[in-house]
Amino acid sequence: MTSIFARAMGDGFARLHPQLQRRFSVGLGSGEACVGRGSMDRIWHGRAFVKPFLALGATRNILVPRTGRDVPFTIENIPYTDAFGRETVTFVRTFALPGGPRRFDATMVHSPERSCVLDYLGTHQHLATDLRLSAEPDGSLLIRSGEHRFREGPFDLRVPELIGGEAEVRESFDDATGRFRIRVAVTNRRFGPLFGYEGTFRARYVDALRHGVRAGLRPVREEARA
Repeated sequence: MTSIFARAMGDGFARLHPQLQRRFSVGLGSGEACVGRGSMDRIWHGRAFVKPFLALGATRNILVPRTGRDVPFTIENIPYTDAFGRETVTFVRTFALPGGPRRFDATMVHSPERSCVLDYLGTHQHLATDLRLSAEPDGSLLIRSGEHRFREGPFDLRVPELIGGEAEVRESFDDATGRFRIRVAVTNRRFGPLFGYEGTFRARYVDALRHGVRAGLRPVREEARA
């Protein structure tokens, strides 16, 4: 069984740097989970008017409402089977900011229907986003978000571009330092940059079954709709 990321990328997966191939092979098939620890050189925000929206999202662990430099960082990519029988991988990022840690939670599944990785954001999976993954010529990974959908009870709404954010994630591996480098930027087509962070981390691989999914890592609510 290949990982959800390899399935989404097809032949492009083999063009990634070998260390990125291993990191994005985490899953039930490989039996590996990945825990990364490092530091974000900076966490930034756009103009002042975006702060209330970031603060609102932070109540469900979506985005981070504070800025900082040289912020200790942890990312937990743990595979498990969700309540609907789908292979799922956590993307839980914890930023150890002054005044207390902040989390940015996501859980990812492969969507054969949409031919992409489906990214459920936050503690309650209210937001679902299509992710398109591709390998860059230097072996780095580029992830771009697509359509956003809001799900709550009977509501299933497409988020208008006017208020939505487009995410671009670039992840690479530095052979000289043995560290992964990540750069994330979320922008709005009309209002410009909203949020982002960049920095480096080292990865540690553990047995997924033995390590398990620690308490509080899985979302409070799981969404079946793709």
